[in-house]
Amino acid sequence: LINPVVVAPTVAAVGLSFYSYGFPQVGNCLEIGAVQILLVIIFSLYLRKISVLGHRIFLIYAVPLGLVITWAAAFLLTEAGAYSYKGCDTNIPSSNIVSEHCRKHVSRMKHCRVDTSHAFKSSPWFRFPYPLQWGTPVFHWKMAIVMCVVSIIASVDSVGSYHASSLLVSSRPPTPGVVSRGIGLEGLSSILAGLWGTGTGSTTLTENVHTIAVTKMGSRRAVELGACVLIVLSLVGKVGGFIASIPEVMVAALLCFMWAMLAALGLSNLRYSEAGSSRNIIIVGLSLFFSLSIPAYFQQYGISPNSNLSVPSYFQPYIVTSHGPFRTKYEGVNYIMNTLLSLHMVIAFIVAVILDNTVPGSRQERGVYVWSESEAARREPAVVKDYELPFRVGRIFRWVKWVGL
Repeated sequence: LINPVVVAPTVAAVGLSFYSYGFPQVGNCLEIGAVQILLVIIFSLYLRKISVLGHRIFLIYAVPLGLVITWAAAFLLTEAGAYSYKGCDTNIPSSNIVSEHCRKHVSRMKHCRVDTSHAFKSSPWFRFPYPLQWGTPVFHWKMAIVMCVVSIIASVDSVGSYHASSLLVSSRPPTPGVVSRGIGLEGLSSILAGLWGTGTGSTTLTENVHTIAVTKMGSRRAVELGACVLIVLSLVGKVGGFIASIPEVMVAALLCFMWAMLAALGLSNLRYSEAGSSRNIIIVGLSLFFSLSIPAYFQQYGISPNSNLSVPSYFQPYIVTSHGPFRTKYEGVNYIMNTLLSLHMVIAFIVAVILDNTVPGSRQERGVYVWSESEAARREPAVVKDYELPFRVGRIFRWVKWVGL
C-alpha cells in the first residue's frame, strides 16, 4: 500500500507544515537569522564542489559550519553590548516591563542574544541521565491514539528511506521482514526515549539518506561509531547547555533549510515512479494542496472567539482539539478527529494512500516497491551480511520471525 506516490507527498507535507514558523521567527533578528540562511545556501550550493584534502567540506558540513560561524558572530555582538540597552534586563518577563524604552527593545534582546537562557553557565559538566528521571510517564488514551497514527506516518517515511538507502549502497532491496524489523526497532527506540524523557520519538530521517548520497559513505560502522560518540556527549552537561544557548532565531534559520530539504527529498521519491504521469501528478498535487488547506480550515478554530491569545502556528493542532469543527457527543472522538485532521502529514497520507490504491495504474507507473524474497536472500550470503543485525545479535532473536530476513 505504501509506494513512492504515497511517500513523496507525505514526507513533503512534513517539511511544508512549518512554513509559517520558519521565516517569521528569523525576522525577529534578521542580521543573525538571514545571515545564517545565506551561509548555508552558499556552502551547500555555490561552494559544494570545492574540496579540502579530498573532501567536499562545504557540502558535507554546510549546516554545522553555518551554525558555528553565525553563533560566533552572535556571541561577539552580545559580548560587545550590541543587544544591551540601558536599564533593561532580559530576565524580566515582557508583561512586567514598565519602561517603554525597554518594551521597544525586548524582542531584540530575547531573540538576538546568546546568553538569555543561562543554560550553558548553569549546566553541570557531567550528568548521568537515567530512566524515569522526570517521574513516571502519564498515559492518556486520546493522545496515545493520535501518536499511533503519527507513528504510522513516520513509518511511511521509513519505508521510502529503506528502499532508497539500498539503492544508494548498491545492495539488494530489503525483504518485508527487514522492513518490519526496522520499523519495530524504531518503535522500541521510541519507548526507550519515552523512559528517558527526551520528549521526542525515534524515526528514520530522509536527510540521512541524502547524507549517504553526498558522502558516499554507506558503512554501518560509521553510524555505530557516531552513536557511541553521541552517547558519550549526552553525559557532558555543557554540550546540552551549549545547544540550549543557541538563539531561537538561529534554530528557525536552520530549520528553514532543513525543512526545505525534507520537502524536496520527499518529492524526490517520485523518481522511482513515472513522475511525468498525469495520474501521479494529480495525486501528488491533490495530496499536497489538501495537506495545507484542510488543516488551515481546522486550525482557524484553534482560538476561541472570546480569547485574545496568540498561539504559534505549530501549536495550533493541540489548541483546536477542544473546540474544533468536528463535534459529537463523545469528547474523546472530537479530540482525536480534530487533532488528526489539523496535522498536515496525516491529510497528505490519507489522500495519497486512498487515491494511489484506488486509481488504476500499472506497477511501473506507481513505482511499486520491489522487495527481496526471504528465501532468495538466505541463499545469497552478501544480502544476509548487508541486513543482519550488528555484532551477531540476530542469532539471539532467530526465533522471532520479524527479526529475520
